[in-house]
Amino acid sequence: MPIKIPDQLPALSILDKENIFVMSEHRAISQEIRPMQVAILNLMPNKIETEVQILRVLSNTPLQINVEFVRIHANESKNTPTEHLDNFYCLFDDIKHKQYDGLIITGAPLALLDYSQVTFWDKICEVFDWAEKNVTSTMFSCWAAHAALFHHYGLNRTLRKNKLSGVFQHTLLDSKELLTRGFDESFNVPHSRYGYINKADYQSVEQLQILAESSDAGVYLVASKNKRQVYLTGHPEYDTSTLHEEYLRDSKSDATTTLPENYYKHNNANNCPIGSWRSHGSLLFTNWLNYYVYQITPYKLDSSNINAIHPDTII
Repeated sequence: MPIKIPDQLPALSILDKENIFVMSEHRAISQEIRPMQVAILNLMPNKIETEVQILRVLSNTPLQINVEFVRIHANESKNTPTEHLDNFYCLFDDIKHKQYDGLIITGAPLALLDYSQVTFWDKICEVFDWAEKNVTSTMFSCWAAHAALFHHYGLNRTLRKNKLSGVFQHTLLDSKELLTRGFDESFNVPHSRYGYINKADYQSVEQLQILAESSDAGVYLVASKNKRQVYLTGHPEYDTSTLHEEYLRDSKSDATTTLPENYYKHNNANNCPIGSWRSHGSLLFTNWLNYYVYQITPYKLDSSNINAIHPDTII
């Protein structure tokens, strides 16, 4: 896919070396088409790593996409250079007058905090409400998924005593669902989280539909019936090495940290991890862009057109 990203963004050279089709701003301006406008609200501390992961899974569609990275505040980051943030990120307050075809909100390392303790809770709730009026479809990942479900529907998570970490097998609940079109009946997804929401709680909300789940990891993929919201509790965008890096990090602070499940060959951390989810991760994002964004979004982006969307017209 021709993803249009800033010429000097580090992800451009990384993905180019992987033979992934990305397009610099300089080249994109010569193409007279209406690209999809996708914003990525990146809540992760290491923003550069997350940028590469998300852009990689957005790379398998013929649609041209203009990607805009957004941050919620101007606070200094311990894990990302200030120069990078200044050059490649917009503040939410500076773009909230705009409309977008798609929005991705990443997870955040806030699993053990009550929502009321999150310093930017009021602001992220403002983003959730803004997206309902100004974005055709929003994808919420991990912490952001639980936070948005709590804000929109009052579904509160429960925290596990131990972190759920590993690669788990999932099954589809609707073989005709467009978001999972082309999926195998059974597929793998990495998870890395403490929180979970019971299946019965999801089922209590008429507007939501569970699309995929795991007997070990619980509900994974949920979407609103109007296709405006997609909730992921796992991390299909993860690199093969990401869970390994998290395990090494967590082990330094807690010697009792358990190995990610179903991840290392022979469950031995000295062996290379096995990546078994990348194709389904890419397909999920491709289907979202096609069926939940491109096939629905108005040609002219404005709030009145976005809110007049009728997804039932999709074939």
